Amino acid sequence: MRIAAAKVIVCSPGRNFVTLKVTTEDGVSGVGDATLNGRELAVASYLTDHVIPLLIGRDARQIEDIWHYLYKGAYWRRGPVTMTAIAAVDTALWDIKGKALGVPVYQLLGGQVRDAVMVYGHANGETIEDAVAAAGEYQRMGYKAVRLQCGVPGIPDAYGVARGKLHYEPAEKGKALETRFSTERYLDVAPRLFERARRELGWRARPLADGLVETLRHELGAMGRPANF
Repeated sequence: MRIAAAKVIVCSPGRNFVTLKVTTEDGVSGVGDATLNGRELAVASYLTDHVIPLLIGRDARQIEDIWHYLYKGAYWRRGPVTMTAIAAVDTALWDIKGKALGVPVYQLLGGQVRDAVMVYGHANGETIEDAVAAAGEYQRMGYKAVRLQCGVPGIPDAYGVARGKLHYEPAEKGKALETRFSTERYLDVAPRLFERARRELGWRARPLADGLVETLRHELGAMGRPANF
């Protein structure tokens, strides 16, 4: 079952999602995600120019051997671009093996361990009020986990805040937006954001980022500010 072809697919309106499709001489194909936020086209080029030529003719069943070949065969190893490209190949080859054997890939990796996966909604807004309102909307939609983030007064284009009413998107086509961040100003806003969320969303919602809360308390204490949350 040798690899006969592979191609990179770049698509999605408004940003770049990168997918690698590998096809064997038997006509079995597999896909792997190669999206690297903000540097997607670098991975697409790495795959097209450096990886795909090395895959043609190799046995698609030899997943571990191909992984080591791609990882150790380059003079400069690792890095986000290289590892994202290798991960796409790895995923695509497992996809092929699962299809060839007629079983889900998870059966080849030890079996199913859960029936569902919890996902979270990214509730954000320019103001505390907007962010809490967005979190309430996620609650109404049935989300059990919600990430809260809001703009910081005096900081234009704050990191993690969507433009307009769209969901927050960490990457986009074209020149990347230069976002800004200020730890001092964020630490002034974050406690008030969570206090408002507690008041309006209720205390049944449990903070997931307990480590973040402790970090906020530590940083505020170092700045001589009370941390009453």
